Amino acid sequence: MTNKAEKVHYRACHLCEATCGLEIRYIQNRIIKITGDKEDPLSRGHFCPKALTLKDIQDDPDRLRQPMQRKGTEWQPISWDEAFDLTVDRIADIRARFGNNAIGIYLGNPNVHNYGMMTHGGHFFGLLRTRNRYSATSVDQLPHQLIGYWMFGHQMLIPVPDIDRTNYFLMLGANPAASNGSMWTVPDVKKRIKSLQDRGGKMVVIDPRLTETAKLADEHLFIRPGTDAALLLGILSTLVREGMVHFKHLEPYIEGFEKVVNRIKQFSPEKAAQCTGVEAETIKRLARELAQAERAICYGRLGVSVQAFGTTCQWLIQLINIVTGNLDLPGGVLFTKPAVDDIGSSKPKAGHYGAWHSRIGNLPEFAGELPVVNLANEILTEGEGQIKVLFTGAANPVLTTPNGPHLEKALSNLDFMVSLDPYINETTRFADIILPPTSALEHDHYDIVFNTFSVRNTAMYHQALFPKPEGAYHDWEIYTELGKRFAAKLKIDHRPDLSPEQMIDFALQTGPYSAQAGHAAELSMAKLKKNVRRLDLGPLEPSIPDRLLTQNKRINCAPPELLADLDRVEADLINKKATDDLLLIGRRHLFCANSWLHNFHRLVKGKNRCLLFMHPEDMDARNILDGQQVTVSSDVGEVTVAVQGTDQVMRGVVSLPHGWGHKREGTQLHIAREHPGVSLNDLVDEKKFDPICGNAVLNGVPVSVTRAEQGY
Repeated sequence: MTNKAEKVHYRACHLCEATCGLEIRYIQNRIIKITGDKEDPLSRGHFCPKALTLKDIQDDPDRLRQPMQRKGTEWQPISWDEAFDLTVDRIADIRARFGNNAIGIYLGNPNVHNYGMMTHGGHFFGLLRTRNRYSATSVDQLPHQLIGYWMFGHQMLIPVPDIDRTNYFLMLGANPAASNGSMWTVPDVKKRIKSLQDRGGKMVVIDPRLTETAKLADEHLFIRPGTDAALLLGILSTLVREGMVHFKHLEPYIEGFEKVVNRIKQFSPEKAAQCTGVEAETIKRLARELAQAERAICYGRLGVSVQAFGTTCQWLIQLINIVTGNLDLPGGVLFTKPAVDDIGSSKPKAGHYGAWHSRIGNLPEFAGELPVVNLANEILTEGEGQIKVLFTGAANPVLTTPNGPHLEKALSNLDFMVSLDPYINETTRFADIILPPTSALEHDHYDIVFNTFSVRNTAMYHQALFPKPEGAYHDWEIYTELGKRFAAKLKIDHRPDLSPEQMIDFALQTGPYSAQAGHAAELSMAKLKKNVRRLDLGPLEPSIPDRLLTQNKRINCAPPELLADLDRVEADLINKKATDDLLLIGRRHLFCANSWLHNFHRLVKGKNRCLLFMHPEDMDARNILDGQQVTVSSDVGEVTVAVQGTDQVMRGVVSLPHGWGHKREGTQLHIAREHPGVSLNDLVDEKKFDPICGNAVLNGVPVSVTRAEQGY
């Protein structure tokens, strides 16, 4: 029997890219129950354990509710006026003395889960006029975005796997059964894989670990970390050699493929087999299966992006989809048509590459950001352009970017640091000022980014569940106030304050599903508010050439930087001799989202998940026993962790989960400190990166593993 005072609130979960539809039952300001919304057209009732922590986040006593100022190692609350004025005064003073580029900005990936951060951060940052901007993009999906820009004309033109209509799925370095999809909004993925198999289709997963997704697949193949480019070249060269190139409907829109053919001839499956560990005949079979399937997908995610050849891997993946005719084909990979469509807008933010380069290492910017591998050194290295003040937004780079101890040293050397964040975490403990926004349930939301990568076109506006607490600020209001006060310092006009809701309403009413566009849906904010559940806008549809934004409306198959990079692939991968080093890879767990969610008991209780996975034969060779403490060492650091023997990792490979390492002094994350784990990124060298775009190399890190000394 339902309590008459009980109400129901519908929204999508914002904690990962799946955006599962939720039904939240509540009484006044107390959540009673969170379940999946069975009528949601995208997630279909599916949700994962992370969604339950929306209640925990809302009630978390560690979450900051007012601005905090650090005095030495102590924190004290201050008023919003004091916090805003101090922040603006210090930034303006340092900018006046040392120049625009003395200001650094780092934004974490939670920014894209919160539309206020996206709609309003840009204006404030634009006033700062610094080139030292960084984000989680360059430890994650930068190769995807660069390939979208080079090949299709826009950094967000990243084709989405149409799993619901495919017959064959080749997946590399991805684990959506744990991640719920990445650069691919695909809730309920396990059932979608099962449906693929029930209709006679096949899924093949290539990964150095037998992942949760690999266990669901029809076939799993081990591959040596960091060698995916060789495998993909072996597949592509087989397609060319055996006459299996069929552009189909794409033929009129192909540019430069003959240059690719001339460069890949020497990359045979036999050469690929020598470095990948995948047999040549298997590589040829994969190529034939892709070519012969009626509808097929080649998809690679984090494992192939965060390696030394990440950009080249993503290029080769798109070429395979193109030459098999599966780009822009139902059941292949397609571009989405989101209701809020930055790609199709009158002034699309297509991106740019190499407009300037970093002071340290001469690395290229992309879309206005520099690679984060340089952040610590840009703070520590004296001279013009040295970062003196750092602004972080929803970020914890000490745990999530390369060489955490090196970055800690840099953060302690700043003149001033301010963080827009609800927690005192491993990074924000270095801040002078913390500006905490309202919680996700206290503000509205519209998903701008993940509708762009969704397996189906949908739209949903999430109204706030709880009222904004008195005296609190939404994140967009924090940015607005900072911008207003900074503009006053500069004695320039501040632009009119539009809310995120107003901005989204304009985008809806001028977008592809609007009355203005002649679409029957006639979307507007008013219509979304009347429909408290997600609206279904239909399956993905072919959109080439209309969707292409290259100048000649053709697909650029041969970016010169990537053709040139094949020399590096041959020298440093194909012809490189193997070493005795173990290679470290990360891993994802369904209960985790980077470093976000370790402060909630329901997600960390039970068995320790921060363990080193290691093959039993590798353990025997080092006289290591299951469950022992071991020391994992790299060129830049070492961690001590318990080991678990398993044949679910390839021989010569070890695996640690990402996002742990909470035993650092000064944090105020009480549950996380009780379950600290160790940080994989303390072993990652910031000096190793993909030279094309500067993306960090987090996968295939050479390490040694020894029994830990007594006393650990």
